[in-house]
Amino acid sequence: MSVTKSYDASSIEVLEGLDAVRKRPGMYIGGTGSGGLTHLLWEIIDNGVDEAAADHCDLIEVTFHNDDSYEVTDNGRGIPIDRKEGEITALEVVFTELHAGGKFGGGAYGASGGLHGVGASVVNALSSRMEVDINRDGATHRLEFNQRVAGRTSRTGRFTPSHKLEKIGKVPRTRTGTRVRFWPDTDIFDSEARIEYDEVRERLGQVCFLVPGLKIRLVDRRGSGNLAPEEFVSKGGLSDYVDFLSGESSQVTGLVRIGGTSKFEEKVPIDGKLTEVVRECQVDIAMRWVSDYETKIVSFVNTIPTPDGGTHVTGFERALTFAINDVLKTADPRKLRKLKDNGKAQKEDVQEGLVAVVRTTFPEPQFRGQTKRELGTPDIQKIVYEAAKSGLIDWLSGKQRGSKVHVRALMEKITDAIVNRVSTKQALETRRKAAALGNSGMPGKLADCRLHPGGELLIVEGDSAAGPAKRARDSAWQAVLPLRGKVVNAAKSTRKSVLDNAEATALFTAVGGGSGLEFDLEASRYERLVLLADADVDGSHIRCLILTLIFHYMRPLLDQGRVYSAQPPTHAVIVGQTKRFVYSDIEKDQLVDELLEKGRNPRVTRFKGLGEMDDEELLETTLNPDTRVLRRISLEDAKAAERAFTTMMGAAVEPRRDFIIKHSQAYGHTLDI
Repeated sequence: MSVTKSYDASSIEVLEGLDAVRKRPGMYIGGTGSGGLTHLLWEIIDNGVDEAAADHCDLIEVTFHNDDSYEVTDNGRGIPIDRKEGEITALEVVFTELHAGGKFGGGAYGASGGLHGVGASVVNALSSRMEVDINRDGATHRLEFNQRVAGRTSRTGRFTPSHKLEKIGKVPRTRTGTRVRFWPDTDIFDSEARIEYDEVRERLGQVCFLVPGLKIRLVDRRGSGNLAPEEFVSKGGLSDYVDFLSGESSQVTGLVRIGGTSKFEEKVPIDGKLTEVVRECQVDIAMRWVSDYETKIVSFVNTIPTPDGGTHVTGFERALTFAINDVLKTADPRKLRKLKDNGKAQKEDVQEGLVAVVRTTFPEPQFRGQTKRELGTPDIQKIVYEAAKSGLIDWLSGKQRGSKVHVRALMEKITDAIVNRVSTKQALETRRKAAALGNSGMPGKLADCRLHPGGELLIVEGDSAAGPAKRARDSAWQAVLPLRGKVVNAAKSTRKSVLDNAEATALFTAVGGGSGLEFDLEASRYERLVLLADADVDGSHIRCLILTLIFHYMRPLLDQGRVYSAQPPTHAVIVGQTKRFVYSDIEKDQLVDELLEKGRNPRVTRFKGLGEMDDEELLETTLNPDTRVLRRISLEDAKAAERAFTTMMGAAVEPRRDFIIKHSQAYGHTLDI
């Protein structure tokens, strides 16, 4: 390897000012794609939010302009405009010097989102042009930047470098604020980089939950869409945010609020020496459990979201697991006794269905990286742990009014989660052992097809329907699985009960994607599932049970539209050698009347079940893709089936009684009251 260049003092390059940012933008904004571009907007928005968090601002307006520029206006105090260094104002220093700002040492801000003093200057460094207007002292003062150089633009469009601020108008002396408009440098960012409206919209909604009373207005003037301006405001803070995140999910517990304040010491450089300073950290947590399985933990430090968590989230999760296990140990639920050492709750058990917002507020937090996605301040973990543990134990002990009912419901949910996890692990180990012994692991009653995963699984009711289905099917791509008896009611049974049910387990095994949260759509052995149930009350009952099972344990199949219900005929109307199938009594009566009017004498055959059809009839009506009728089952259909089944067959008597009383007149003799 030849060396063509000497390595001496001339090889050492020193990047000054904003050149370092332009040379390595990823160090400051994470990259030059859409994420980095959006980060520029966050830096300016965060400055306004810090003003609001310090009670100096109650309105922020964010505007997307048609010329690919972005503007943020707030009615805060306004960046200082007095001179800082000779003719250079504090305003210019903020936008041209790295590590310059009002957020060091807690002088102007007790706790803020901008911490490193590089936000505003980084935006300027990566913009081709910038305008900054400041309302202070009864006037609007403007400073422009062209290629990072301060100055002003004349009416003719000529830019002149200058440190002097330009007065462009008068305002009442009580009116203050900052307006920043910037044009990102297209030479820096990828050509496809774009700030997405929906992403900004979601982030601004979060901000309003963090600063109750702050109003944020979002305006998009790009393109010809003419989107109406949107406004965001919240009065309830984190409680409102948990309600928002909970959506329409049914609640297991009410809202739980936990708070606390504690102090810690850390060393910071002061006048060139490391000095211990005392910090105060405020912990604010809002949470509840819902009936779903998904966990939603959203965390913030001051007003900055931390999607990658950090020490505050770690402290909360540790406290949550400890407090729940402490209560379970005292309560000693019967379901957990036989599990012995396996009956201890793990992180995933206590967080099943948890919706929580965790926020810590303290000066000068340490983030892992300029993009501030993860908190790194070590002492915060212990502070959050102690505050969360104390608050949770207090709530779980039932001391708070009305909490006992919710605690019982939560303990039942977590107990079921533990039993389900242990059962799932045991079932997995059993399948692995079977595979090691050479067993295919498929149910013995499954008549499989040869095409995987492009085929379909026909789920039929019992052996009587399975016989004709097996004979009439196309074995290349149609598999048949008969289910005997009633499938377990997945809406009110524990996961262990479901996994212990032979019919449910046979269905899970045949489909091959697992069950519950672990269900893997990619591992499914079939392209679609087709329910072949009789066209009667029993058939509807079984269909509801199977759909409820799929809804709770194989929901991605419904999400992707891969579950169908065959529509078997109720009657065959025969005239001579012609046979026509009808799908309801009304359709049958209309066809018979038509034939009688034409002088024909039809013969009507009623199908009591699919097992009474001959092979050709079953093939034509339910198996042949060219002649059969299938109905795609949506997620809403499955929910409706579960509601209907819960009402008519659930443990609660009141919903069924109310339904019978309400509909008795319409149904007449069919309802036994």
